[in-house]
Amino acid sequence: MTTRRHLLGAAALCAASFAGLPALAQETIKIGNLVTQSGFLKSVGETAVTAFDIAVGEINAAGGVNGKQIELVQFDTGSDPKQAATGARKLIQDDAVVAILGPFSSGETRVAMTMAERAGTLMIPTAASAPGLTEGAEYTWRLTEDEEKQFGRLLTALTASDIPHATAEIVYVSDEVVANSAGTQLYPAMLAKAGIETGEPIPVQRKSFDMSAQVAGIMQKAPDIVAVAALPDSASKLIKELRRQGFEGRIIGSQIFADPQVTELFGEEGDGTMVVAGFWHGRTEQSEAFNTKFLAEVEARGIHKLGAHHTDAQAYDGVYLLKQLMEAAGTTGDPAQLDEERAALAAQMEGVSFSGIVGDDVCFQGHDAELPGYVIEIKGGEWTKFAEAAADGCE
Repeated sequence: MTTRRHLLGAAALCAASFAGLPALAQETIKIGNLVTQSGFLKSVGETAVTAFDIAVGEINAAGGVNGKQIELVQFDTGSDPKQAATGARKLIQDDAVVAILGPFSSGETRVAMTMAERAGTLMIPTAASAPGLTEGAEYTWRLTEDEEKQFGRLLTALTASDIPHATAEIVYVSDEVVANSAGTQLYPAMLAKAGIETGEPIPVQRKSFDMSAQVAGIMQKAPDIVAVAALPDSASKLIKELRRQGFEGRIIGSQIFADPQVTELFGEEGDGTMVVAGFWHGRTEQSEAFNTKFLAEVEARGIHKLGAHHTDAQAYDGVYLLKQLMEAAGTTGDPAQLDEERAALAAQMEGVSFSGIVGDDVCFQGHDAELPGYVIEIKGGEWTKFAEAAADGCE
């Protein structure tokens, strides 16, 4: 009986002690993080989580922001735009975050940003690159370069080379949002602008196992190049079928499958493929250091990677950009000042200049970052730099 009284007394004392402590939300600065750890985007989306975690770990180890540790509140969208919207609503209303990093894709962002705009909450998507995505936005800003500009840089490098490129065929995955847009709108317009003759874009399904008929149609036309709009797995099927049927020309693509992992995924059939990426690991010592640290961390998490994707680098830089904004705005994470701190953070984006592993003195034209681009050629099974373009300036 005595022991029970002592235990009850101790419990009451502990409860009283904890009741007097500030809530966790006041001890940390909460940042929402819409991530993609499942669904069809998992292969490219899950590694961005590692990059987010690395940046947060570094910042907190160095003392945090404004004297407080930052806390990522993560929500898995499952590659589903509807879930991205649900996650944004939860993070804003239930978790009371000061800003949101993510979601990953353009399809997810297009829906989720509506929630952020209504709530006056800063949102920085991870990899959303569809042209015109942020037009009219007030609280959504992209630390990524859109597909149109990057693909244009690839075509500039291609037309300046002695690689045959007079004619092209376009093949795209119709049920992937960005791939569909690129294959039906972006690629035809950009190739025509570059003076390259094209046929009618050819659609394939993401889950198609047999693409031989579509590729046979391409082979009959014997183009110099084939422009592929697809995520890495789908692009691999297309490229291997093209090579199996004897296509010897160049295969090109925009940022959609610009992942160092494709050198392994495509195998020897990928040699000669050209894409454009928003990150080059050897750009600076900081960029190289991130790539090395990233590879060690994903391996520790049981994920096989050959190099950081530009979306991984953008995730990492997104955290540091937010750190810069929070320091300038004096963000405290105090729930009583949530609306004011959200507004102050968003206001800091106007005229901001940011330097990170993706680029130096990055400015924003409209609500989109102006970033450098790197034309990549898969050569001898290696991810090699074919050409590069400096970031455009801002007005």
